[in-house]
Amino acid sequence: MLIVLSPAKRLDFSDPSPDIPATRLRMAEDMANLVRTAKRQTRADLRRLMGISEDLAQLNRDRFQAIDPEALDTGVQAALAFAGDVYQGLDARTLDESALAFAQDHLRILSGLYGLLRPLDRIQPYRLEMGTRLKTRRGSSLYDFWGDRISKQLNVDAEGHVDRTLVNLASQEYFGAVDAKALSLPVVTPHFREEKDGETRIVSFFAKKARGAMARFAVEARIETASDLKDFDQDGYRFQKAASTETDWIFTR
Repeated sequence: MLIVLSPAKRLDFSDPSPDIPATRLRMAEDMANLVRTAKRQTRADLRRLMGISEDLAQLNRDRFQAIDPEALDTGVQAALAFAGDVYQGLDARTLDESALAFAQDHLRILSGLYGLLRPLDRIQPYRLEMGTRLKTRRGSSLYDFWGDRISKQLNVDAEGHVDRTLVNLASQEYFGAVDAKALSLPVVTPHFREEKDGETRIVSFFAKKARGAMARFAVEARIETASDLKDFDQDGYRFQKAASTETDWIFTR
């Protein structure tokens, strides 16, 4: 079983411990190509591409200029560097070494800049959302740039697993970078909904945090089979069999 998450816009690059292991990127050449393209963008270009303020555009231009694609031994491990709602639920900084090792084999993070990250892969500060229409030699968007590369890497990463199911805990924007035609893994997508007055609805903040919490649940329990995730009961969520299908699993609270 593999679990995929989205990255986060908010970053925390404080290094919590030099004892936590780190690994090198596997899509470094692709990342380097994107960095070269990103470095050529002006502040105005980035503001237009990302729909962000002048200040954020300047921050991200500075970040791109500072990235050294050859410095693969610098930066912070991906699961520790991302600090958004999903990563509050995952809380990777409190996982012990054994849990991090399990996560390294079973958890993946989709990234506009890095493609597909393992939790302990080092990354440098950046922001490049998967939906960004950044033109490269491969096409007019990051979906074009990554093509089938992410799916092919996921296929390889699932080899040898007891259950080759891919559990999609990523957003639609990011999971769109997984080429369905190239993917040879079955996919299930958990959905987290809030109950009120007899109805259920998705609340983005809670759903994101629940995705991270489910990933942590899998890591801490060393879950190898996707169906065992139906036992997820953190923060009051319960699996709703009647509302679910084989590929879309509904959890409510």
